[in-house]
Amino acid sequence: MSTSERYRRFAQVEALGRSPAYERLGLGIAGDPEVLALVERLPEPKRQPNLVLGVARHLGAPTGSYRSFRGWILDHWAAVERTARVRSTQTNEAGRAAVLLPVLAMLHGPLTLVEVGASAGLCLYPDRFSYRYAGRPDLDPVDGPSPVLLTCTTTGTPPLPTALPTVVHRVGIDLAPLDVDSDDDLAWLDSLVWPEHHERRERLRAAAAIARRDRPQLVHGDLTAALPDVVRQAPPDTTVVVFHSAVLNYVDDAARAAFEQTVRELPCHWISNEGPRVLPGITGRLPIPSEQVGGRFVVALDGQPLALAGAHGQSLDWLGRP
Repeated sequence: MSTSERYRRFAQVEALGRSPAYERLGLGIAGDPEVLALVERLPEPKRQPNLVLGVARHLGAPTGSYRSFRGWILDHWAAVERTARVRSTQTNEAGRAAVLLPVLAMLHGPLTLVEVGASAGLCLYPDRFSYRYAGRPDLDPVDGPSPVLLTCTTTGTPPLPTALPTVVHRVGIDLAPLDVDSDDDLAWLDSLVWPEHHERRERLRAAAAIARRDRPQLVHGDLTAALPDVVRQAPPDTTVVVFHSAVLNYVDDAARAAFEQTVRELPCHWISNEGPRVLPGITGRLPIPSEQVGGRFVVALDGQPLALAGAHGQSLDWLGRP
């Protein structure tokens, strides 16, 4: 896929109906040879729309019109390129816990949670959030409603729990873990939230406050190389759950295959929440054609697809269970 096609697809599939600003900027870049030439100076993995646009906004780019954005990025490209080369897309969307919770509810606890591509580790607290599934009773932690409130629409019959899981150990793995106590790291996470998504921005700050009170263990390392030791060091008599959301799309096919082989051989359950192109072996097992997935993610347990999910955890379309 060319860089132009990549930005056009981002605008027309991922941003469509979710971010008018990113739809506008994505289409503008896709049809702008001069800006595309600048983006293509970056290493291929660093040309991601979310990364380039996040860096630009982090540095102060306007997003009101493509014309103003274009003028800014042409003037400030040296700074954008320098920052993009050292930063990574590490969106830490706690809202995705709403689509993972029904899968966690299928497993016997207590749980050890291991997240690969954990960023600052904000998704490691599904037991500390409040949930509101349309038409279902409120679901809160045992000590009362959480400052992180996740709302999610559902179709089908997801196995929604009546109580939150018991999590006794939580570990994140990341090539460059972020620190919830760092103003700069939190500002970077804020820049990765799409411009109009003010509720997500507030949720990010509330989840960071939870993480600051009970810091997760974050391991600096490659998701595949570090995983075996982390899983084997889990407390005894716990169910180990390795999970990830929108992570494997940032590594190549060989790395995805190596990770999948590794996680399948470990004594753990594996929950994946990725775009339909990322794990074709899982997508190929869907009971619907892959083109009907659209901009949704495929949620799977141990390689078996169970649901389609909104990219930020806003919806869950349950397909079934293994």
